[in-house]
Amino acid sequence: MKFGQVNEEPERPVAYDAEGQPLYAAPQNPGLDPQYQPLYEPQSHVTVAPETMPGHNYDPRIRAQYANEPGVVHQARPYEPDLGGISPELKKRHDESQRIFPNLNLSKAEYVILDIKRHPIGMLIPVVSTIVLIVILLTGLISYPMVVEPDPVTDEIPGIGLVTVALLCLIIMVGVGGYLAVWVYLKNTFYLTNESVIQEVQTSVFSRHEQTVSLGSIEDASFKQNGILPSLLDYGTIRLSTEGDETTYRFQYVKNPKVQIATVNNAIESFKNGRPVDDDIN
Repeated sequence: MKFGQVNEEPERPVAYDAEGQPLYAAPQNPGLDPQYQPLYEPQSHVTVAPETMPGHNYDPRIRAQYANEPGVVHQARPYEPDLGGISPELKKRHDESQRIFPNLNLSKAEYVILDIKRHPIGMLIPVVSTIVLIVILLTGLISYPMVVEPDPVTDEIPGIGLVTVALLCLIIMVGVGGYLAVWVYLKNTFYLTNESVIQEVQTSVFSRHEQTVSLGSIEDASFKQNGILPSLLDYGTIRLSTEGDETTYRFQYVKNPKVQIATVNNAIESFKNGRPVDDDIN
């Protein structure tokens, strides 16, 4: 046979059925015989979604995936799965954590292991600034009658009432501002539970949000100390990074960050290895 010439000779049958009909390993020419059914049908990964779906008989627990994975069936799950019982000790820990931290959204078997507060060094700037401003305003209020000569006719200091009211209002405003700055600073908290890490972030009086990360999603947990003062006073920044989207969470001014991050890492390791995450994980 020459190159490019089509071989029109029929292939020999590889077997015969019960009625004596020949069976071929591959189709000779399927277009010539509409009744021909080949033994091998190529499988395609492209499927077509059905035009109609069953109504009440359609069970979402056993549904085929009409996408690029033909024949894939999702695993059946009960409508009301049995989560198992909760031990009295675990229930007691959960109730105690819920009583102490009513603002946290804890699951039925979740309890707080670690409550990390910020180091008092972070309050130094707002407290000192507030005290300095109040001292300056009080000095101005006391020294005003001394530097202003009284009216020779009435023997009264001009504007003393207005100046006093204005300075007192400024002192009150500075005091309230300093208090709110300290309040916002202390409202930033970091919690470690037996299931997740919860960080409450307060950026201002009217701006607050909560971040919750499962222990199984944390890829890296570390701490950082920069400078002489953080090393002497033992405070630093805790850093958590998650898998997938590579989101990073930071909590600054943490007291004794080395011990705190060791506790977090031990809890993460226990959670990922399927061991109970207890209080005594240091």
